[in-house]
Amino acid sequence: MTRTNRRKFIQNASVVSAGYFVAAGSRSALSQAANEKLNVACIGVGGKGGSDSSNAAKFGNVVAICDVDRNTLDGKGDSPAFKGAEKFTDYRELFAKYGKKIDIVTVSTPDHMHGPVTLEAMRLGIGCYTQKPLTRTIYEARLLAKVAAETGVCTQMGNQGTALDSSREAIAQLKSGVLGPLKEVYAWSNRPVWAQGPGRRMDIAKFSADAKKEDAAEAPKIIEAKQKEIARTLERLDWKSWIGVAPDREYWPGLYHSFQFRGWWDFGTGALGDMACHQLTVPFASCGLRDPISVVAKTSGHDFDSFPASSVIKFEFPETKERPAIPFWWYDRKGNKPPAAVFEKWGINKVADSGVLIIGEKGAFYSSDDYCGKYELKGVDKVTVDFEKAENKGDNDTNNMYELFRAKMSGDPKICKSNFIDRAGPLTETILLGNLAVWAASKGGANGEMGEWGEKVEWDAKNLVVTNLASLKTPRVADLIKPKYREGYRLD
Repeated sequence: MTRTNRRKFIQNASVVSAGYFVAAGSRSALSQAANEKLNVACIGVGGKGGSDSSNAAKFGNVVAICDVDRNTLDGKGDSPAFKGAEKFTDYRELFAKYGKKIDIVTVSTPDHMHGPVTLEAMRLGIGCYTQKPLTRTIYEARLLAKVAAETGVCTQMGNQGTALDSSREAIAQLKSGVLGPLKEVYAWSNRPVWAQGPGRRMDIAKFSADAKKEDAAEAPKIIEAKQKEIARTLERLDWKSWIGVAPDREYWPGLYHSFQFRGWWDFGTGALGDMACHQLTVPFASCGLRDPISVVAKTSGHDFDSFPASSVIKFEFPETKERPAIPFWWYDRKGNKPPAAVFEKWGINKVADSGVLIIGEKGAFYSSDDYCGKYELKGVDKVTVDFEKAENKGDNDTNNMYELFRAKMSGDPKICKSNFIDRAGPLTETILLGNLAVWAASKGGANGEMGEWGEKVEWDAKNLVVTNLASLKTPRVADLIKPKYREGYRLD
């Protein structure tokens, strides 16, 4: 069946399935009337990509998979649902061959490649399930939402807590005004659980110099062994494709690939970018945490290469029709939490390692996990609210994926609660602004302790501009807003 015929077929089937869904309530919109599953490509099939690709395979026909690590790629390809999928290490080659045959793509790469992969997919008319954070930079988040609107494709960000009924109920509770006028919002995380902090970069030249200082006689053997180790790894790792749009640097074992990328400015977004997309889903949707006007931070120190081990960030949000001006406070690193007095007022004596606290004039909302999957109201009682429950296909991770398939089959991008236009794009923009403040707070305290407050970054969200850029002493703050893609990749 050609792509054009497939599209007509899906549209016709969608009319039937959409009507069926309305009539049947919680019954599946993906009825077997279609007789054909959607074609899926999976880009990044290790780590979180392992479960993303497996979840997509429950509802679609996986025709191609891509991963820069050939060991990961071959392992996934041996799984029953993926045996018929062609394997690639460069997603551009996958799109060149299969772009016209793909309906949905999962994007589960390091953060710096979310934008380029997703942009190319949407421009090909492919629906996208892209892991959080949606992008590495603010401009990319704005652009992904814009391209999603222009192309009309169905989109979903992989912040799976969005599919929890408890978080959906929490949003409805808070939007009802049960807490009264809002006063402040807090979130804290036990991340990072990967390495962050200054002075961690390594290459063969630095390694060799250190080895010679340590033991000049043994250094040649040690250096040769390390070079052989690197060469063996690179036989199975497409490092050029891993680097992608980022500036070149040498591969070093265990330093970037696979999980440690999160701690590097060129590749990740730190603890804030990683976890706030989960923790802020409820506050963002219920408290209108869009378009902050300033951010300021203090950190344990960083070198503009690796994120700090810990930070505290204050966001300021202006008054809206729905609420007064409020601050939002972010804390990361296990044990780094808001002051005890903030919790004691509400009878919270044993504070979770990660959580959210929203304070209003009448009461408070307290969640003690990463996804607002469980919560309590303090000082007020719950009210009766209506909210749309997720269709249950096993767990919230699977349900979040299924929502994209429902949207695609129904031809309605709005079915996805974390679509790029309404939530994922603006949420990611808000979160990533905090990293501009972290960048401008590079000086830590003694012995890795928290330093003083850094420079405040004043923000024009509409135009994506730092309004006080000229007065900032910190270099290259604006570089974090919009990236430069190397030749061979398309941004605008």
